[in-house]
Parts: sequence; C-alpha cells; structure tokens
Amino acid sequence: MKKTDVESAVKARYPESVCLVVVKDKKGKVSVTPAGWSMLCNSKPRCWAVSLYHKHFSNKAISDTNEFVYCIPSFKQKEDILYCGEVSGWDVDKMKNTKFETIPSNKIKPPLLKDCIACFECKVIGKVKTPDHTIFVGEILESYLSGRKDKVYNHGMRDLFKLKASRL
Repeated sequence: MKKTDVESAVKARYPESVCLVVVKDKKGKVSVTPAGWSMLCNSKPRCWAVSLYHKHFSNKAISDTNEFVYCIPSFKQKEDILYCGEVSGWDVDKMKNTKFETIPSNKIKPPLLKDCIACFECKVIGKVKTPDHTIFVGEILESYLSGRKDKVYNHGMRDLFKLKASRL
C-alpha cells in the first residue's frame, strides 16, 4: 500500500452502479435524479439508502413526502440519465424533456419508470444528515422487474457503459 490523497483513493470505487430516484412533490411535480451513492442497507425489512445533496429538488420532495421510487436503470436510458444529471428539478420539468415513460405505483405517489431493469417503491423510515447530503433510508414496499438485462454503470466523469450480455 502507498499513501495517497483521499480523492485519488475514492476513484478506485469505479465502476459503480447508477440508480435513478423518482420523486413527486406535494404539488404533483415528478422529477428524476441519477444517484451514484446508494446501497441496500437492511435485511428485514429490505431497505435502500440513497444520498442526495441538500439543495436538490429531489431531497426537498423526499423530505416533504417521505417516499420515493428507487430504480435500476437500463442502458437504453443512458441519454436521459445524463440529461437528468445535468439539470435541476428546480429549473426544468425533467419528465417533459426526456423519453422516460411512467407507470403508476401501487402504494406511493411517485411513479415507476417503464424501461428500468427494476423499480422499488420506498417509504422513508430514517434519515442521516451529513454536512452536504441527506441519506434517506427507504423501506421497500413493492418491487418490480422488467426483464431487461442491460444494466448501466458509471466509470466516473459521466462515462456510462454497460456490461456485455455474456457477463450478466
């Protein structure tokens, strides 16, 4: 082992999975944000944890409603993932400017995204505030699979790719 700066060592985490967080605010506006910082965090009940910047629209929407949809996107959605990571839900209607198709959820208000590999309806059961992010812990209420297998990964600096089908 060789001592290095923190940022250089953190880059060793790549490639990382990408998730999409779908929210619906109190006024009914739906927004999607890509997140690289997420994980399964509990067995019973199963929960997803996702970390979102304090100033993001999605953070505010989840804080107000205590619910979100956690999606594992497909490579087909690459361009929309990149777009949603470039713009703010405070400034634009991401759903009008993307090709995302929604499906109503069963137990919460934010919708599912049709072409994702998997979607999970989540109810917030815990929050951890860090200096610049909030980690939301969402209990999985419902889960869905699309049958797609073209999972998208981030290699850092917005370099999205998929694994060859033979490796899935």
